[in-house]
Amino acid sequence: MLNVRKITLLTVGLLALAAATMAFRTAGGLKVGDKAPDFKLKNVDGKMYSLEDVKDANGKKPKGYVVVFTCNTCPYAQMYEDRIADLHRQLSAKGYPVVAIQPNDPAVQPGDSFAKMQERAKEKKFDFLYLFDDGQKVYPQYGAARTPEVYLLDKDLVVRYHGAIDDNAQDASAVQTNYVTNAVAAIEKGQEPSPADVKAIGCSIKFKKS
Repeated sequence: MLNVRKITLLTVGLLALAAATMAFRTAGGLKVGDKAPDFKLKNVDGKMYSLEDVKDANGKKPKGYVVVFTCNTCPYAQMYEDRIADLHRQLSAKGYPVVAIQPNDPAVQPGDSFAKMQERAKEKKFDFLYLFDDGQKVYPQYGAARTPEVYLLDKDLVVRYHGAIDDNAQDASAVQTNYVTNAVAAIEKGQEPSPADVKAIGCSIKFKKS
């Protein structure tokens, strides 16, 4: 009986530690109005990029950035792939290019390795940056927890909108509210996006549990 009790306590302790680790990785995330950190990450073309290196569709310094944490393997991320590509084509022309970041640890999710990212980008003909958060150093700084999850930044890297891309993950044809495009439209009018924070729906970011 004593051994069973010890095993039970150990199991509970490990579960609590895992939950605490997840909370640590996502706690203190960026809120609307916070300034986001820049980063230097490898793109699927093998080159390193920071936000300072990004240009819009007109070859100019962007007015802002649609930073999207996404991946290859999450079913929700897959449902949004074409919509993310459409966002980039639409918004980069207005000065707000998409910068996608793959945050999953490939040791936990092999389908999200850098080589698999390159394959996926080629297959889907991504024309936006698809960066690898090698060592998972960037997503905790932002506080991202899901794929996909958006942080819309202005030219000063201030978060102006955070959360979901739109209001229907399952069916692109049934979308009624495009949160990201509406937020960009509001900023262009000198207004604050409303809503400015919408819960992201997607898969949890995968990391090694200590």
